[in-house]
Amino acid sequence: MFRQKHIRRQFERAASGFDNADFVHSVTREGLLTRLEPLLVDAKTVLDLGCATGAASQALAKRFKGSRVTSVDIAHNMLTKARARKSWLSKMSFAQASADQLPFADASVDVVFSNLLLPWLADPGLAFAEIARVLRKGGLFAFATLGPDSFQELARAWKQVDDGVHINRFPDMHNLGDGLVNAGLGDPVLDVDRLAVSYDNKQRLFSDLFAVGARNALQHRNATLTGKGRFASMLAALDETAIGGKISLDLELVFGHCWGVGPKFDPTNYRISATDIPIRRT
Repeated sequence: MFRQKHIRRQFERAASGFDNADFVHSVTREGLLTRLEPLLVDAKTVLDLGCATGAASQALAKRFKGSRVTSVDIAHNMLTKARARKSWLSKMSFAQASADQLPFADASVDVVFSNLLLPWLADPGLAFAEIARVLRKGGLFAFATLGPDSFQELARAWKQVDDGVHINRFPDMHNLGDGLVNAGLGDPVLDVDRLAVSYDNKQRLFSDLFAVGARNALQHRNATLTGKGRFASMLAALDETAIGGKISLDLELVFGHCWGVGPKFDPTNYRISATDIPIRRT
């Protein structure tokens, strides 16, 4: 489980340098936009959920011309950066909100776009339920996230130091698909891609991770700060994986989309109009 206040704090701090280290976000953003191209959606309202500094919001405004794009993020500083990108010609708005408590009416959204938000959610199922609620019937939810094979090099290096939890545990695409259906979303389609990112040195690797907010924010992480000695030991273990002086991180990229199916039937709250009751004549 994540500490949401720590997640917000991390991304508030990361906003200033995010665009200089968002290579992975750029790759998944472009991959997700490419997968949107063949999908036919009449979109008048679009949410960029977990918008960061708003790069995807700008692309969505071009993809769905004439639509109103709302950039949503938990971090105010990210939204400030996103607002600075806004063209005076575009119909864009901004909302600071958590993905599991969206300030939008039922069935009011045509497209929800989410790039690398899911890895930072304490319970993706709560966000899926909210997305199912705000998405109209036939509306589209498209997302990119990380799979369980991501950052295994770091996980193995830490394993040589201690048994603490230092790397996020990402759900596989089968569990994601089940979560989408359980939340009331329909016809999920998921596919997996791979990305290898190489670094000339450890300092640049961790600089990039910290710059995009990728710090340890797990509720069950070690209660004490990671000591300099343990961190140095982890770096030494990571050095052993270097090939040709370069450290490589392998990422499992999961792309998916599914559809809004309308309100779920609740048998405990069934209503019938009095005008639909036939009059019995004797």
